[in-house]
Amino acid sequence: MSRPSLARSPRADNRLPELLDAAARLFARRGYAATSMRDIAVEVKMLSGSLYYHFPSKEELLIAVYQAGVLELEKAAVEAVERETDPWARLEALCKAHLETVLRDSDYAQVLIRVLPDDIPQAANRLRELRDTYEQVFRTVVAQLPLSAGTDRRALRLMLIGALNWATLWFNPDGRDSPRVLARKFVGLVKETQHG
Repeated sequence: MSRPSLARSPRADNRLPELLDAAARLFARRGYAATSMRDIAVEVKMLSGSLYYHFPSKEELLIAVYQAGVLELEKAAVEAVERETDPWARLEALCKAHLETVLRDSDYAQVLIRVLPDDIPQAANRLRELRDTYEQVFRTVVAQLPLSAGTDRRALRLMLIGALNWATLWFNPDGRDSPRVLARKFVGLVKETQHG
């Protein structure tokens, strides 16, 4: 005897990637507030009511998009960091992986950067938890740096993440600096403060 939830799973999962991609694309380009569930349903050629079969609310859909974005960033970051043993090289690899992910036109990463938890009070706590999951990679790497006594590691971590995210607004793909070069420069600036 099969359970009803199992009978629904294949159908629920069947269009899930398409729904998440469409939601991420619209949230990234139009913004969360300007995107309706109907807009997303139209994008995937689905009846609005059918979308609620998968997600009971727009907030739940946003949380699913956030989770996918966090997984994308986290996977790239962890893989990059695991290849290095030197603490400074680990930070540089992490910054490079973050930049490459957010600059490669990933709708998911753009949603993480542009849709702030406080903008959606009903989902704010869950969105913060998801962001915090990814930021744990930065916490771990920054904690291992040989920094001067009294260095505010939290401020350093937040400054780096902010600078990396802000690159989506000023980065010029035709410019002289690649994500690798920028990561090296950012980390170099931090290292310079440790020798003075």
